[in-house]
Amino acid sequence: MTDHPSTFQADTDESTGIQWDDRASLHRTDDGGGVLDKGKGLRSGTFAELIAHMMLLPEEERGQYYIDKAGDRKYSAEEVAGLAGHPDFPAQDRTAR
Repeated sequence: MTDHPSTFQADTDESTGIQWDDRASLHRTDDGGGVLDKGKGLRSGTFAELIAHMMLLPEEERGQYYIDKAGDRKYSAEEVAGLAGHPDFPAQDRTAR
């Protein structure tokens, strides 16, 4: 898995596009956030794995969850559904750990 952005020797990471292999975790929208939020993840894996997992959930339940991706970016159920249909989304069967 990749970690972005890189600050090694003050260089920036020039990666473009969606980083499907970034670390990510699945959270409930009502988990309260806070200082210990990173420890409240229900599942962890790559960004692509968690998108695939969320898309397996019934559509009416997806809104109860979000994906927290490396770099402190949170993706809502609507954003996840859009990314699942992205032309670059990895096609192989992926399931989160």
